[in-house]
Amino acid sequence: MQKDEKLNITKDNLIEATFSLMEQTDDPLSVTSRQIAAKAGTKPSMINYCFGSRENLIHNVFQKKYLNFVSQDKLSELIESDITPKELLKELHYIVAKCLVDNFTFTKAVTSYILFKRNLGQESFSFAYVKKHYDGRKSDEECKLIAYELSTMMQLIIYRKEDIKESFGIDLDKDDELRKYINMRVDLLLGE
Repeated sequence: MQKDEKLNITKDNLIEATFSLMEQTDDPLSVTSRQIAAKAGTKPSMINYCFGSRENLIHNVFQKKYLNFVSQDKLSELIESDITPKELLKELHYIVAKCLVDNFTFTKAVTSYILFKRNLGQESFSFAYVKKHYDGRKSDEECKLIAYELSTMMQLIIYRKEDIKESFGIDLDKDDELRKYINMRVDLLLGE
């Protein structure tokens, strides 16, 4: 077996082990690198070698889970529809927000990585639609910042969903209230 093939198998094993361990716990932050590595049958140092950090590994696991959650047919249908970029952003962010709410264990585990350590130069899925919405009225940098704000604020609000419910009476576990929140955020950042 070639070195690249072994590395890909190790990555897959680490992803599967992380997913399995996180599904079994109420506190995803308690899942350690040693536990993940032991379950994957490798050394803890392979987490950093393959993913850069435990947090990045967990983020990769969440992205894989998210991709399984979101119907590719539904996404394609939405993207190819003739709705405005702003309405498309509302729909896409609702889908992501619903995934974050429904998979709250992973949301708790990836939020600090996304908010504080994710590469800001990494293009978000929202950027192309924010740019299309502004149609040259804003620079690429401004559109990237708006897309970043949309994503990170949504992540933070959902992470604090219990506090939001207690303080503001908004129950993000309810689909209609989640959709209303997402629509409000997009309208605030992109204008009514």
